Amino acid sequence: MADAHAKHHDYHLVDPSPWPFVGSVGAFILAIGAVQWMHGSSSWIMLLGFAIVFYTMFGWWRDVIREGRKGDHTPVVQLHLRYGMILFIASEVMFFAAWFWAFFDASLFPDEVHQVARAEFTGGKWPPEGVEVFDPWHLPLINTLILLTSGTTVTWAHHALLHNDRKGLVQGLAWTVALGLVFTGVQAYEYAHAAFSFGGSIYGATFFMATGFHGFHVIVGTIFLIVCLLRAMKGDFTPKAHFGFEAAAWYWHFVDVVWIFLFFAIYVWGGHGAPIAPH
Repeated sequence: MADAHAKHHDYHLVDPSPWPFVGSVGAFILAIGAVQWMHGSSSWIMLLGFAIVFYTMFGWWRDVIREGRKGDHTPVVQLHLRYGMILFIASEVMFFAAWFWAFFDASLFPDEVHQVARAEFTGGKWPPEGVEVFDPWHLPLINTLILLTSGTTVTWAHHALLHNDRKGLVQGLAWTVALGLVFTGVQAYEYAHAAFSFGGSIYGATFFMATGFHGFHVIVGTIFLIVCLLRAMKGDFTPKAHFGFEAAAWYWHFVDVVWIFLFFAIYVWGGHGAPIAPH
């Protein structure tokens, strides 16, 4: 009788889980609350949605970690997890492609008047009249070096794990988290001292949407790496079973690459010829 229920395949049949339903409810409440908050209502519904979404993330990923510890993540399952992460990053590439498209559409054709008073918003030139841009070779360059260095430290941590160097793994992750936090702090300072606003021009709107969403992804990636750091300190991850960390490293390298494109396209090329705001 026991043989009839024995597993004779490499696939993991997950147990019934409440998280897809709970997460969907949380996302719906979050969306409704965000719309109401943007129209001047109280933010408590949006905060409730955030709380449910974060609770879902904690519970769902906790269950996935437990499955891995039980040995449910066979080589076949790990391969499919990698496919899933690759597809997720591909969808993120398309997400940022939309913001680049918006920026280039406005910057390459600033005098096109057939699109919703385009010339009125830009003054027929790019950057628009009156916009003082950031000096790309000051804080943006510093942040670029910070993020590139963090890509090096996360690679250091990965190689340390492959060689079963626990100390190197923890140190590399700790440095990566620290650099991610510094990057976010520098960008927050930059935003606080911007000479243009989100609603002041199409330049400000496209700038803050592209760089702001990247900043949000840096925050998400930093949280991802903090979880990996805590797990590494507890003794999780082995040279042969560490997909959670590998996925975090992939995500972080993706964030690095997007920033390089943002730096050269928006800060360097997109602000060329405009007056630079004082530091």
